[in-house]
Amino acid sequence: MRGRFITLEGLEGSGKSTNLAHLKARLEAAGKPVRVTREPGGTPIGEQVRELLLDHRNDGMHPDTELLLMFAARAQHLQQVILPALEAGTWVVSDRFTDASYAYQGGGRGMPEERIAALEAFVQGGLQPDLTLVLDLPVATGLERAGKRSAPDRFEREQAEFFERVRAVYLARARRWPARYRVIDAGRPLPEVMAQLDAVIDEVLHP
Repeated sequence: MRGRFITLEGLEGSGKSTNLAHLKARLEAAGKPVRVTREPGGTPIGEQVRELLLDHRNDGMHPDTELLLMFAARAQHLQQVILPALEAGTWVVSDRFTDASYAYQGGGRGMPEERIAALEAFVQGGLQPDLTLVLDLPVATGLERAGKRSAPDRFEREQAEFFERVRAVYLARARRWPARYRVIDAGRPLPEVMAQLDAVIDEVLHP
């Protein structure tokens, strides 16, 4: 049987890494083989692209370049990791996927949705995640959390208005395709966030 493809999306500071580990543990406890990965990255080539994208020394990167690099890394990720794992029956859980391109390059950078959609069709064909979990929280809260974590990367150095646009796109996409998305209130204390995730995973495991 084909594995399931689950993606986690959200702003900086939304707790994706912590909740990704919780999600993996829950699925494995239910007997599911799980492959955890991330974007940009997930492969040796993708990780090199990630360094280019996040390095604050590349502040002059054109939005077209940024978008194309994202999808170049994604193409490698799909062919080398995601598709083989799904075909082998493994559940793939990814920290970000194409929704992030619509949110960050589309909402944040103002790239036309049609341009992103053309690349999505070219790279993915008809592949979509089975479930997308959007960890949503106020921008100010997320940036405050991220600021305590580490030095800011090229994206984290953006202004709050950038992230407001990113957040708006995530929420708009969740409203547009409610069957695939679940919005999690990531502004709550961690145990409450995990309880929300548990409820969604119970739905997936016991439809």
